[in-house]
Amino acid sequence: MHHHLILRVVAKLLLPFILLYALYVQWHGDYGPGGGFQAGVIFAVGFILYALVFGVEALTAVVPSFVLVGGMALGLLLYAGTGVASMLLGLDYLDYSKFGSDPVHGQEWGILIVELGVGIAVASAMTAIFVAFAHREPDLDDKDW
Repeated sequence: MHHHLILRVVAKLLLPFILLYALYVQWHGDYGPGGGFQAGVIFAVGFILYALVFGVEALTAVVPSFVLVGGMALGLLLYAGTGVASMLLGLDYLDYSKFGSDPVHGQEWGILIVELGVGIAVASAMTAIFVAFAHREPDLDDKDW
């Protein structure tokens, strides 16, 4: 444990900035480069860094599998639900014009909700894929090589 002290300290210092940057990319995505997919991947990278430094068991204690599955479902429901809500308002699927006081504000609100759904789904899926591969047993033993 003590031989990884510097790595653990640096990871603890970097993690808040990685997650904060992911939030910045998420909420800045409609004004510049970025958005839900990029933010989701950056968020997942923070979790994966945590798992690489502190162990997969530590990650699954912080983010249990039901949270990851729920995040994937919630992200999909936000995305699809936004489209269904626009259809219920008499618009085309994912036309957000009536979500605000005027069409421009409606488009802004709609894309924010959709990008939030994408970000949650991507972060959950990427983290779940990492955990699934990290818990996988190797097919070959060392002596087979």
